[in-house]
Amino acid sequence: MRLMGILLPALFAMSFLPGRKAAQSAESDKFTLASGVFAEGGSIPVKYSCDGKDLSPPLSWSEPPDGTKSYVLIMDDPDAPVGTWDHWILYGIPVETRALPEGVAPEETIPSVGTHGLNSWKRIGYGGPCPPSGTHRYFFRLYALDTDPGLPARQSKSQVETAIKNHILAQTTLMGRYSRK
Repeated sequence: MRLMGILLPALFAMSFLPGRKAAQSAESDKFTLASGVFAEGGSIPVKYSCDGKDLSPPLSWSEPPDGTKSYVLIMDDPDAPVGTWDHWILYGIPVETRALPEGVAPEETIPSVGTHGLNSWKRIGYGGPCPPSGTHRYFFRLYALDTDPGLPARQSKSQVETAIKNHILAQTTLMGRYSRK
């Protein structure tokens, strides 16, 4: 019993050693998402909204963590008056992919791009910012997964989130803002 009194505090203290946490943190700090058309927290250009051509913006990301097998991209607007509005659900993005071009086609599956889920309009593909009033924030979240979920097209965000729940190696986020004139 006395030995347990000595060992348990030591084991507890070891679980907070900086090495393991720092290594994980450094690994996910390297995984970043960016766009050449807007900066983090910046304004999304009209071209990528319902007021413009409603094209998906070009996105690129850095080297993922070791063990990554595929990616999932979810874009949503938490400021929508009806609750979070899903603008783009794309999954099964191949591991060798490091960028998405401007204007990803609204097709169910695109071989070198991925598979589209259903956005809140119940459509596949990208639906750009279109706030009814005020300035809204749009979050592009990219998940690096240890598997390819193998989901068929037209899955909802909640179905995708359930499928990837225990497979996320890292996540990176890019946030842009948009307000209508």
